[in-house]
Amino acid sequence: MNDTKVSKRAELHKTIWRIANDLRRRVDGWDFKSYVLGILFYRFISENITHYLNEQERKAGSQDFDYAQLSDAQAESGMPRPNPAAPRR
Repeated sequence: MNDTKVSKRAELHKTIWRIANDLRRRVDGWDFKSYVLGILFYRFISENITHYLNEQERKAGSQDFDYAQLSDAQAESGMPRPNPAAPRR
């Protein structure tokens, strides 16, 4: 890694620890656990739905499809980005 990435990563870690320390003083332990577990569950669901959708699109023939790269509007409307390899009608 270059120095910029290392310094940004160190700053991010420092900020996360500072926020965690602030929350420990102000938030009940159970509330904090509920919050963290909720975030972890959301991440688990998000990563799994992304993997599932990418897998299904690849089975359908769209090899370069990546759900994470869709805009919010495309994801919400169900209209994926156009596949340049697909034949035009």
